[in-house]
Amino acid sequence: MSFAVLQGAMLPFLGTTLGAACVLFMKKNLNPLVQRGLTGFAAGVMVAASVWSLLIPAMEQSEGMGAWSFVPAVVGFWLGILFLLLLDKAVPHLHQGSTEPEGPSAALKKTTMLVLAVTLHNIPEGMAVGVVYAGWLSGNETITLTGAIALALGIALQNFPEGAIISMPLRAEGMRKGEAFLWGTLSGGVEPLAVLLTIWAAHWIVPALPYLLSFAAGAMIYVVVEELIPEMSQGKHSNLGTVCFSFGFTLMLALDVALG
Repeated sequence: MSFAVLQGAMLPFLGTTLGAACVLFMKKNLNPLVQRGLTGFAAGVMVAASVWSLLIPAMEQSEGMGAWSFVPAVVGFWLGILFLLLLDKAVPHLHQGSTEPEGPSAALKKTTMLVLAVTLHNIPEGMAVGVVYAGWLSGNETITLTGAIALALGIALQNFPEGAIISMPLRAEGMRKGEAFLWGTLSGGVEPLAVLLTIWAAHWIVPALPYLLSFAAGAMIYVVVEELIPEMSQGKHSNLGTVCFSFGFTLMLALDVALG
């Protein structure tokens, strides 16, 4: 496996790890306004990545279908939505700031369910990076190595606040710093696996690449609309989340265009 692929697999995980490391240096929990802003930033990055790095390339690769070139993007997008909906119903998890677990009832600790919630976020992100790298490895002309790196870097940037958002509250609840850091790091451990598994799977079904790209986009949009946007908009001063969303969106847009 090439260094470029390993780099793409590990960049998002590194972002989560660095974010979780905040618990080792910060004494207090994240201010609710800061947390809201970071959540908005992460949502903006994910939406921009879904459009510029996934949906547009999916349609570009289907240009041979003429007026029907949107079909793979639409079909794959809905498959991604339904996949995350299924995971949401099948995996017990607890969202930050909520007291009611979602999914099937299970005798799990609050810590475990919080980590499972973030893990659900990270699965589509890992798939998105993996499918773009798979497109580059297959020699697809619409996907470049710099574009794949831009996506991996963008996901890493938005994973930084996610790592902090999971580790800091655990510390505030009395957990030791090292343990809180470990749990925050583990929440991102699924991403390298999702990257590598998606690359392996796409290698065997390259003709389905447009569907896989839009599948990852649908899964990420599900996370944004179902979880991140409500979290960034709750309480007073919800405009902060909107501004940070816009910043994350334009930053990811700039990265994709400048490096892609």
